Amino acid sequence: MAFDKTGIYMRLSRDDEKAGESMSIEHQRIILQKYVKEHGGAVIDEYVDDGWSGTNFDRPAVKRLLEDAKAGVINTIVVKDLSRFGRNYIQVGQYIDYIFPAYGIRFIAINDNVDTADRCSTAIDMMPIMNVFNEWHAANTSKKIRAVLEASQRSGKYTNWNYPYGYRAGNDENRTAVIDQTAASVVRRIFDLRLQGNSIRAIAKILTDEGIPNPATYFTKLNGQKSEKRCSPYWVPKTVMWILTNPTYLGTTIQHRTTSVSYKNHKVVNIPENERIIKQNAHEAIISRDIWDRVQSINSSARGRVDKGNNVHALSGLLVCPDCGKKLKFKSTSNGKGYFVCRTYADIGKRYCSSHSITEKALEQVILLDIRSMLNYATVDERKVKEQFIREQAKHGGKDRRSDEIQIKTLKHRLVGLDKLIQSAFEEKVLGNLPEGVCIDLLQKYQAEKATVQSSISEIEKRLAQTGNTDEGAEEYVQRIKRYFWCENLTREMCLQLIDFITVGEKSTQGGRDIHVYYKFSYAH
Repeated sequence: MAFDKTGIYMRLSRDDEKAGESMSIEHQRIILQKYVKEHGGAVIDEYVDDGWSGTNFDRPAVKRLLEDAKAGVINTIVVKDLSRFGRNYIQVGQYIDYIFPAYGIRFIAINDNVDTADRCSTAIDMMPIMNVFNEWHAANTSKKIRAVLEASQRSGKYTNWNYPYGYRAGNDENRTAVIDQTAASVVRRIFDLRLQGNSIRAIAKILTDEGIPNPATYFTKLNGQKSEKRCSPYWVPKTVMWILTNPTYLGTTIQHRTTSVSYKNHKVVNIPENERIIKQNAHEAIISRDIWDRVQSINSSARGRVDKGNNVHALSGLLVCPDCGKKLKFKSTSNGKGYFVCRTYADIGKRYCSSHSITEKALEQVILLDIRSMLNYATVDERKVKEQFIREQAKHGGKDRRSDEIQIKTLKHRLVGLDKLIQSAFEEKVLGNLPEGVCIDLLQKYQAEKATVQSSISEIEKRLAQTGNTDEGAEEYVQRIKRYFWCENLTREMCLQLIDFITVGEKSTQGGRDIHVYYKFSYAH
């Protein structure tokens, strides 16, 4: 049968690139063109999937190949071998046994001696077995790649292709993140704006109004390339919050966050937090621990609402109705003055809760006087303030301690595994099952990872031993809150730093009401 309308198909995955010239697209092209020419045929078109896995049949060239076959553009397909066409034995079989015959397409895999024009050949009989073997090879390769990737991550190597905003790739073997000062200054500013009491949305608007490029735009300009996607140049709250909650800025690297379901199903799934690879002090920090903790405290407390002037009221989100548990909402009057009222009362009426109404001015005066009283107490009895701070820090720091304890348990388990691997390599070498050169390479890799793991364990144990020793933090806290004593007006920053929440009771028949201020690290009330 003449090859009058032949299409040649070539594929190269990223893993095949490591095999060298024998797997290259150009090498496949030479073999295929020579074969077609020797059999008196003519190549009508070439179909190339470069960088695509053989387990994935959602490939652009395969789709075009099938469209041309249906349209009668080609009647013969030639590939170097079955694995080039695909490594999913079910789908390869469907194409060769059902789809191609339905359109009168002849399929030839040169190296495997497969030619569907000769259905009685031994190669056709062996084809299902060859397809199964090709899929096994894909599964085995995927398993090895995952193991190598995880080992690299555990040894301290940064394996992600991109770096968080504020960092760039280092030139060392581990690709350690180094600070990009231009972007890092923006990161520091974002944390400062948050400490000043700005909402996430307000920070995004400030950065956009000042014309500061967002991370996507910054990276695009930095690389001198045009983005393939049409990225918005504006900052959005999601990006700001991602920066404010990313532990990378503390010098911590977290890898092994996601994985695919399998080598066939490429759906990305999250890996449980206790199985992720965490390395403390992996690179230089942009944000200090003190600033980080203060910002996380703000993030976990009330967010507050932005008004038309893009401002957040000093007490927004901090006021609570003691009767129904809902927040108090701020309302403006026609004369420019404002007041707070129970959200339940405002939304669904007095049948469900009373108003708890109080003017903005009156409430601010009460809170400011109470803060001054509290800060005056701090001034005269710093020892009690520090003691309370240390107790609260130990309580609030429990989550971090648990995270460290889980991580150290994981690392020690890895140490045991590495010792077993080292012993196994020696035994295989003695039995003659492992070449000496391979044994040496494995031992060097295991020993290097073991040293890194031991270093990480030492760092965490040192940090755990120091838990509770927060004298410096207590001193800094006392000095920080003292600065608010002379403030004439409430500020958002002051309220977020000092106050957990405030309950505003209903006015009694005698005209009084209960207002309770619950302070962070409370010691005065």
